[in-house]
Amino acid sequence: MELYELPRIVKDRKRVGRGDSSGWGTTAGRGNKGEKQRSGGAKPAYFEGGQTPLYRRLPKRGFKNPFRVEYQIVNVGRLNEVCNDGDLVDINYMVKANLIKGNRPVKVLGEGEITKKITVIADAFSKSAVEKIQKAGGSVEVLQ
Repeated sequence: MELYELPRIVKDRKRVGRGDSSGWGTTAGRGNKGEKQRSGGAKPAYFEGGQTPLYRRLPKRGFKNPFRVEYQIVNVGRLNEVCNDGDLVDINYMVKANLIKGNRPVKVLGEGEITKKITVIADAFSKSAVEKIQKAGGSVEVLQ
């Protein structure tokens, strides 16, 4: 078997506008006349032929607050499942326990029950979470 006898895995790209004998000469597959035949005639997908485009016909609604803080949520019930008595639960602890991902701010919410005495350090707490943790004998610290 010779090198030229091997089957072609990657086809050559179609080289248009290289003479009539290639089959893709003269108009190079673009058809005759008109905007799309000329260079620079490609229009974006949202172009509507001069009609007022959809993005301008629809009303602009709402407001996106650039200062909004999106918290990762951890419930006290999950802390109760993962932690042991006397643990210091901070963000690193929660990442290792797969309660949160990355380093976005964390808020502890009060869903579920907690029976273990733990110290929790997080960015924010709900009132019910603080009550439940303190009732179980633990303590809460808010990060600044």
